[in-house]
Amino acid sequence: MLAKKIGDGFRMWMPNMPMMMTSATNATLNEPAKATFRVLPRMTKHEIKEYLTKIYGLPVHKVNTMNYMGKRKIVRGTRNVLYFKYKDFKKAVVTFDKSFTDVGMGMSIPEIDDDEADEAY
Repeated sequence: MLAKKIGDGFRMWMPNMPMMMTSATNATLNEPAKATFRVLPRMTKHEIKEYLTKIYGLPVHKVNTMNYMGKRKIVRGTRNVLYFKYKDFKKAVVTFDKSFTDVGMGMSIPEIDDDEADEAY
């Protein structure tokens, strides 16, 4: 982490990097668990790995990235023609260690799950 000395204290750099998980697969006998994220184009493989290991404590083995250009669109009206472009993005495919088997795409809350089970009977 980057830190600057200011007066008597330190100012820590905190990441402002949104990562959106688009898909995930659990580990099988032949393949490790994988997850796909949509990240900012300026993020590097090293930053993605550091982000997931230090903030979320995930055992990342490998990161593959792909850059995508945003789609260009044309909207034709009666008087004007509008041109616009969606934002560029980067897609990161993260492969986890063999020790990490369940990606856990859902969230379970024990209190709610127990209530739903009681209502079913």
